[in-house]
Amino acid sequence: MFSRWLILFVLSFIVWGLLSWPPDWQHLLVGTFVSGLVAYLIGDMFVKRPHLFKHGARYAWFLYYMPIFLWEMLKANIDVAYRVAHPNLPIKPGIVKVKTTLKSDTGLTFLANSITLTPGTLTVDIDRDKGFLYVHWINVEAKDIEGATERIVSKFEHILTRIFE
Repeated sequence: MFSRWLILFVLSFIVWGLLSWPPDWQHLLVGTFVSGLVAYLIGDMFVKRPHLFKHGARYAWFLYYMPIFLWEMLKANIDVAYRVAHPNLPIKPGIVKVKTTLKSDTGLTFLANSITLTPGTLTVDIDRDKGFLYVHWINVEAKDIEGATERIVSKFEHILTRIFE
C-alpha cells in the first residue's frame, strides 16, 4: 500500500521538476509539498499492481510506444484535416465495436485514450467484462469486429500489453 503512494510521489515530483525546469530550491520545495499532497489525496486510487513499476523492460516498451502513438496521431490529424477541407466532406461516421485483450484498468485507459487522441476516433464506452470498446469512427472502413479491431486497436494493443499486462 505504501509503495503506491511512494511511486505516485516520485512520478508527481518528476513531472513537477520537468514542468518547472530549470529546477531551483524554491521549485523543488514546492514540488515536494505538492507531490506529497497529490500522493496523500489520490494514492489509494493509483495503480493496483505497483510491483510492475520494477520491470525495466516496461519502460523500454513505453519509449517504443510513444513515437508510434505520435506517428499515428499525426497521420490521423492529416486525415481529418483532409476530410474537413475536401469539398465533398468524405466521411462515413458510425460507432463500431472492437475487441481488446487488455484487462488492467491502466492498460484499458491507455488504449481508450490513445484511440481518442487520434483524431477521427473516439472511445465512447468500455465493456470490461467482455473485452469490448465502442468507438465512434469518422470514416467507418469495417463494420465487423475483426476488421475494426485490426484497423483501430491492433496498432496500439500489442505494445500496451507488454507495458501494462
